[in-house]
Amino acid sequence: MKTQRILSRTLSLWGATFGLLLALPAAQAETIRVAIGTQDTTINCATGGLLIRELKLLEKYLPRTGKYKDAQYQIEWKNFTSGAPLTNEMVAGKLDLGSMADFPGSFNGAAFQKAGRKSIFITVLSGSTTGSGNGIVVPKDSKVQSLAELKGKTISVPFASTSHGMLLRAVQAQGWDPLKDVNITTQAPEVAGPALQAGKVEAHADFVPFAELFPYRGFARKIYDGSQANAPTFHGSLVDEDYAKKYPEVVAAYLRAALEADRLVAAEPEKYSELIAKVTGIEAEVNYLFHGPLGLQTRDLSWKPEYRQAVKTSLDTLRLLKRTDNDINANAFVQDGYIRTAFKEAGLDYDRQLKNYARAPLVAKDAATGKPITDVSRVAQVWVAGEPLVRHYASPENAFGDLQKLEKSGRKARVVYAQDRNSGNKLLAADAWFVLGAKGEVDAFLLKDQAEGWAAKHGGKVADFAGARAALAG
Repeated sequence: MKTQRILSRTLSLWGATFGLLLALPAAQAETIRVAIGTQDTTINCATGGLLIRELKLLEKYLPRTGKYKDAQYQIEWKNFTSGAPLTNEMVAGKLDLGSMADFPGSFNGAAFQKAGRKSIFITVLSGSTTGSGNGIVVPKDSKVQSLAELKGKTISVPFASTSHGMLLRAVQAQGWDPLKDVNITTQAPEVAGPALQAGKVEAHADFVPFAELFPYRGFARKIYDGSQANAPTFHGSLVDEDYAKKYPEVVAAYLRAALEADRLVAAEPEKYSELIAKVTGIEAEVNYLFHGPLGLQTRDLSWKPEYRQAVKTSLDTLRLLKRTDNDINANAFVQDGYIRTAFKEAGLDYDRQLKNYARAPLVAKDAATGKPITDVSRVAQVWVAGEPLVRHYASPENAFGDLQKLEKSGRKARVVYAQDRNSGNKLLAADAWFVLGAKGEVDAFLLKDQAEGWAAKHGGKVADFAGARAALAG
């Protein structure tokens, strides 16, 4: 009986204790903020922001096991037109990740350091190891054909942007003093467009996609491409280092989403160029110029030596401009550990990509002849109105001939592209210069003096887009 009383009392105590436990409030699951700053109109940031957001790719990859089993995610997106204000909010602790170019990204690192903290560059999104993407434009009716003609002129540029760094390097390459030989003023892209149309500035330097967008819209002409300075440039993503150390799996998830966005664009560039246009108002024809096969810049999430050098150069330029007195260790600032993890989780080979310098490949047949395109040095493309996919041609002469037939049947081209014979850069054919060879071959160039140099060396006649088409039609 005594044993039964003890057992009964013990059970009663257990019951009371269990009841108290049930009465206690349940432990609150951790709410993890994932606050991301984007630059939607800087379309080379699309795979790190706009597409992840619009396709809800981050939600697909956020960790939900282990220490994240009960986590709740608070995903926040905020869009900016340039990197400087995005950096301000990251430093203020309002954002955890952000995408921007090498120059403002380096300023981001300097700003964090000044605040006694650190940010790290965790991935490239898209770029050019030669510098293409940045550019200088003049009003459409300007007589200026080259940078050399801008001495003593006013050139506007978004200060603290990657195009600002390009402009300074280009001016120095001319042997000019940037404080005396040119008047460099600050101007955001949304202000520069109207200023060019009104003739209030004699030239404007800008980053992706404005050196192509303004000419496409018909009020400007590109006279300088960043590749002429041979200075690598890119757009990539940064993270608050404290955040990355606390939530490394969340950072890897963000990068997995970026890799997925990159894969989708590669598979269907026209479709996602249209989506970017729908969100940003930047025409799909300009988006495809960058994101389509053989694009003006290359989507690439690996830290190639040229991109690491771009960061070092940007940090040096910041010191030259006296925008920072701090010495940032570029090797510590750029970290590839997180993107390597994302590649591994996605079943991709990071080291293989690190060695791949090819542009987004073009695997297609000539729309005029039906033959596979094996040499892309003279590729031309036509996006026909009403057609979902771009037509590809082995040469401008094939494209122009087919375009003439299309127009006779009442069809119209949304845009025509050509590859620069010297640089391999994709061009808007309507603003390019062409050399008509003796055997009927046609080669495209960004600048008139480049075309004239080719003609002098190889023979041929220089013509603009309309002239080239008329010559072939005749």
